[in-house]
Amino acid sequence: MDLKTLKAKVRNIPDFPKKGILFRDITPLLKDAKSLREIIARLAKSLKGEKIGTVVGIESRGFIFGTALATKLGVGFVPIRKKGKLPWKTQNIPCTLEYGEEILEIHQDAVKRGEKVVIVDDLLATGGTAAAAAKLVEAIGGKVTKLAFVIELEFLKGREKLKDHDVFSLIKY
Repeated sequence: MDLKTLKAKVRNIPDFPKKGILFRDITPLLKDAKSLREIIARLAKSLKGEKIGTVVGIESRGFIFGTALATKLGVGFVPIRKKGKLPWKTQNIPCTLEYGEEILEIHQDAVKRGEKVVIVDDLLATGGTAAAAAKLVEAIGGKVTKLAFVIELEFLKGREKLKDHDVFSLIKY
């Protein structure tokens, strides 16, 4: 399956979650088994040659792609969640999101010191969430090998906030 076919399955929803925003809905990609397999295969291929120890997914759609990728790679999965959602001792960081502010958390013992990690999410927009996620992983001793996204909104220049990291995105707008 080529990228053009995958991109055609992304549903555009105008004025969501607020007026003036064109929301890129990935649920048609998730519903189609071939598309989902292709996305995970391409994310895994982007990591060829890397010895990833853990996949970290950002709440909540990063959990979907992250767990599938972790399964394909044969490694564990770690969630980064919004403040107050994790039951153990956490490291946290404030971040600016596309639509406001948030505090993200990860368990303090989620990765081993020096462990190579890939951070996965569905969308790279302004880069605030991804940059905060990378800082969290590094704060607990992990080494961010790559940040991988299904969709990138290039016009929002999120890569600029991630310039110290290797970034991979599958579908670009």
